[in-house]
Formats: sequence, structure tokens, C-alpha cells
Amino acid sequence: MQIDNEFTVGVPVERAWEVLTDLEGIAPCMPGAQLTGRDGDVYKGKVRVKVGPVVSEYAGTATFVEKDDAAHRAVISASGRDSRGAGNASAQIVAQLRPDGASTVVSVDTDLRISGKIAQLGRGMIKEVSTKLLGQFVECLEGKLGAAPEAPVETVAEPVAEAAAEPVAEPVAQPEPATPRPAAAEPEPLDIMGVAGGSIARRAVPLVLVLIVLVGLVLYLASR
Repeated sequence: MQIDNEFTVGVPVERAWEVLTDLEGIAPCMPGAQLTGRDGDVYKGKVRVKVGPVVSEYAGTATFVEKDDAAHRAVISASGRDSRGAGNASAQIVAQLRPDGASTVVSVDTDLRISGKIAQLGRGMIKEVSTKLLGQFVECLEGKLGAAPEAPVETVAEPVAEAAAEPVAEPVAQPEPATPRPAAAEPEPLDIMGVAGGSIARRAVPLVLVLIVLVGLVLYLASR
């Protein structure tokens, strides 16, 4: 099943590139999703989902198989599995960033393969879910792109009084120790009822996992 999505962000490609390469910055834009690590060329992610009062967690992986830094193009192979055996989903994804005047166009073309109960959702339902999730991502991304980058902080040294007697050797500046980044906060679970709606929500969980984790990974990897 082929699913093609395209959206435009109203900033030059350089600014879009800066934001999209900030993995920790864009991760919160994917509802319920979190990148959990990397093993060689395999990127790992998880998503927390809520169906009614029940919160579950699912895992997915994406492998970077092709990259063209000059053309801002990436090809990703990704997969996700329902822990309850309801079915599997895999995808071959081509992501492309290209300048369009003062804006940037992002294209995500997905060849989705699903099996098991989730295959019963149908093409229309799958496209509806993917469109809603992508819309939420783009809205959040636009907010981050619209924020001005932080200005560098200029440090002014305090004047030092000259010694009255013998000259004093200038102290050697010591590099400040690197401050470790705080651990990423656990994401709020995605409300599947709000995305898929009604009785099909439970069957949509594995598909939503793939769409959330993979689209987030694709947009990140495509900007690498």
C-alpha cells in the first residue's frame, strides 16, 4: 500500500535543516513517541498509547539503508510488531527535503505492508490515521520553526585591578566541564480513541505505532 504525504514549512531550508537535525527538539512533536537508542544502523523507538483507561507500550525499529546528504534524501526500512500477535507492519520509506523559495517542502513516500488483523482496517482508514498524525506533527514543527534561534550569550570579563608590587602571571583558563543533558521525559500516551475513534481503535494500535515511530524517525534521519 502506497501512502504519499507532503507538507511545507514556512522557513528556508537552512532553518528547517537546523530544527529537523535536533532530535531531542522534534521528538516531542510525535504524540506518545520516544527514541530510545541506536544499535549500529538500527534506530529504536517506542510509543505509549492509551485505549480508554488502559495504557500500553509498543516498540519499533528503523534502519537507515540509503542517504544522500547533498540532495537531503533518505531511504528507511522500518518495522513494528503488536506484542499481542494481532499483526505486523513494515515499511520502505523515502523522505526528501527541498527548498521552495523562502520555504521548505518535505515529502514522505511510504510503501506500507501489513499483515494480520490490522490489515482489516482498510486503505481509507489507514490514510485517515496517517493524515491526522502527520497534521499534529506539522503543527508542532511549525511552532518550533517559527521560534527564533537563541542568541549566543556574550560573557564580559570583570576588570582586574593591577597589582601595586610585582606583576602577577595571568591565570590559565580552565575548560568548563560539559553539562550532561537531562534524560528525556517519558512522553504522554497517545489517545488512540481520539485518533482512530470508536470500535476500531484497538485494531489500529499497531498501525498507529508504525506511523508515529516511523514518520518521526524518517523526518529525523532524512535531515541527517
